Amino acid sequence: MLKNLGAFLFLCFLLVSCRESVDVSAFEVYDGPINSATDVHLVQSDSAILRSEIRAAKQLEYANGNLEFPEGIDITFYEKDGSVGTTMRADRGYFLKTENLYKGVGDVRVENMLENQKLQSEELFWDPGEKSIYTETFVTVQDNQTIFNGTGMESDETFTNYKLKNITDSRTVLPGESQ
Repeated sequence: MLKNLGAFLFLCFLLVSCRESVDVSAFEVYDGPINSATDVHLVQSDSAILRSEIRAAKQLEYANGNLEFPEGIDITFYEKDGSVGTTMRADRGYFLKTENLYKGVGDVRVENMLENQKLQSEELFWDPGEKSIYTETFVTVQDNQTIFNGTGMESDETFTNYKLKNITDSRTVLPGESQ
């Protein structure tokens, strides 16, 4: 019995020692972009009326349907008369397909030209299905001549009606002060 066991172990040793070394990185699954585009311009209209447009210098598409805008993203919302109502921009943007949600990060700014309202944050989400924007991060909102700071905000996508959460302070912009 010992003799058979020794022969078996010897054969196993031979099989293992004769095996070529395999580069395990060859078996890693590629999870990078599968497609890229430059100078992206997406237009959304309703009954031949321009509603919004998205512009980005570069777009990366992933296998799961997510998009990345590594060089920034600009979103413009139009009024019924065709005039620009609200703009959003971010240093970097993402579209999360499963949630149907856009995410802007970095220096994120929203401006409602009609209401003279501005928002600045480091992160902002736009839900086109719900037609809303929101964040849970620190925000600065300028509403005409008043500046509000807080953590968290919810609004309609045009930034006309907004609700700040956890307001930390507010102040009035002084005449001649840079806005």
